[in-house]
Amino acid sequence: MAEPFINALIVAAGRGERMGGGLPKQYRLLGGKAVLRHAVEAFVDHPRVDRVAVAIAKGHEELADQALAGLDVTIALGGSQRSDSVRNGLSALRPGVVLVHDAARPFCPPRVIDRLLQAVSNSDCAVPVLPAADTLARGGEWLEAPVDRAGLVRVQTPQACHTNKLMDAFSRASGSTTDESTLMLAAGFSVATVEGDPMLDKLTLPSDWDRAEAHAAVGLVPRTGLGFDVHAFGGEGPIMLGGVPVPFPRGLAGHSDADVVLHAITDALLGAAGLGDIGQHFPPSDVQWKGAASDIFLSHAAELIRDLQGIIDHVDCTVIGEEPKVGPHRSAIRDNVAHILKVNASQVSIKATTTERLGFTGRGEGLAAQAVANIRLRVAG
Repeated sequence: MAEPFINALIVAAGRGERMGGGLPKQYRLLGGKAVLRHAVEAFVDHPRVDRVAVAIAKGHEELADQALAGLDVTIALGGSQRSDSVRNGLSALRPGVVLVHDAARPFCPPRVIDRLLQAVSNSDCAVPVLPAADTLARGGEWLEAPVDRAGLVRVQTPQACHTNKLMDAFSRASGSTTDESTLMLAAGFSVATVEGDPMLDKLTLPSDWDRAEAHAAVGLVPRTGLGFDVHAFGGEGPIMLGGVPVPFPRGLAGHSDADVVLHAITDALLGAAGLGDIGQHFPPSDVQWKGAASDIFLSHAAELIRDLQGIIDHVDCTVIGEEPKVGPHRSAIRDNVAHILKVNASQVSIKATTTERLGFTGRGEGLAAQAVANIRLRVAG
């Protein structure tokens, strides 16, 4: 029998107001990455997941684009209730199995996904659970008698369901539900349980955020790298700066596209990670890089850092030259660098300065750029 198509649907349409801080919690940075990105990457990186969709709130499109830059995901608009978001998100999926997950649970261990996919092959739905370890009781201002916790469990996400059966359960539902297992049980479907994981606890209150930050920072140490690049003017414009074509009568001479911004940032990242310099990875003597777009170089450096389980916290680049003026293109350059690095635009700074007509840049012979990159890498061993 053929393996079913495996979908993942990340529900991220909430407003996240209880967490505070103004920005919805799924878009706040956690260990240098948006909470939503953490949640989505767990499924994008899993070898058995074929498609990932994300249900977001209307008006959050730009936030989602920044948080998920570079990831192969499908975006769907959510609804006012969680169940509405799941129902809408199902329309973006293929028939098979769907893993419905909350964006506010950023750390989903691969082993939990494995357990769910195995269990759902013999049931209509499967959910991760943890035993209720604390004393349970009803109460408000005054505590009432405890409730027998024997057999009680805490239900987590992701929750795995056959897509056709989940759609059937929605068609029978008379109101909103808190999760898929409740919906499936109400429709008469079987729900299996698998061992959950404390890492799947939901981010709801500020104290939860402190716990998540501590986890994201475990084993990470800060590293800083410096980068510098210079190219002489030569040929016709435009000039490439940060992957953005800037109109100018003259171009920059170089083996690749001579993008001083991307070259400087690439070297800064490689230096921070202790991975040499741009010339080692992309030798100018190699003809395959002649005229190459420099986003290839920067993307490669960022991927090397991610392969080391590192986090890019911030990059800052200063363009040095009398002209062209960088100011009108600053936002476009920043956004494009962020896109290449797969980070938020707030993690990128682009500046420009002159040398008061001194030196080769002051004489209009070329442009230079210097960059600083701050990253965190996991401690070896």
